[in-house]
Amino acid sequence: MIREFHLADVLTLGNAASGLAAVFFSMRYMGSQAPAHFFAATAFAPAALLFDWLDGRVARWRHQQSVLGRELDSLADIISFGVAPAALGFAAGLSGGWDWIALTYFLCCGVSRLARYNVTAERLSEGKDKVAYFEGTPIPTTVLLTGLLAFAAWQGQLGERLYGGLWSVGPCDFHPLSLLFVLSGTLMISKTLRIPKI
Repeated sequence: MIREFHLADVLTLGNAASGLAAVFFSMRYMGSQAPAHFFAATAFAPAALLFDWLDGRVARWRHQQSVLGRELDSLADIISFGVAPAALGFAAGLSGGWDWIALTYFLCCGVSRLARYNVTAERLSEGKDKVAYFEGTPIPTTVLLTGLLAFAAWQGQLGERLYGGLWSVGPCDFHPLSLLFVLSGTLMISKTLRIPKI
């Protein structure tokens, strides 16, 4: 199978590896509470974004776009821009019961958004090399959430000091900050929001 990989596919694997590294550093931060581990986790988000941008450019430049490449790209994206931000949010302190639900919703929206894109890509491209617009926000926009968490860490606002505080709602704890993950997920699955692809 490796022989079927193109240069763009190798870059896509760099995206996936960056996302997994972010997850690993998030877990390491939970054990160590060392800010360096948290910042390392957030640093892999722009790395994943760079790989994601490069793989598309290289595929079009070399005219080597394929169904395998598109599927590979989606799988890498769900790791880097779905699982990794959710893991980072959990490590940052979004660990109440309602937060779990919010993070799970966020991830499920990301998976759904990528699946819908893969199914509709040919229709949206209208016979061209790439789609003309996105339905809903692209999943890489979740780097904004990672950036917000990095800023919170820089200000020492993690754990019990997270923005918005901690609320007890019914049987579980809830951080209002987790609503940003809900908003991000909702925007990803929106069919009315159309964003031109540059």
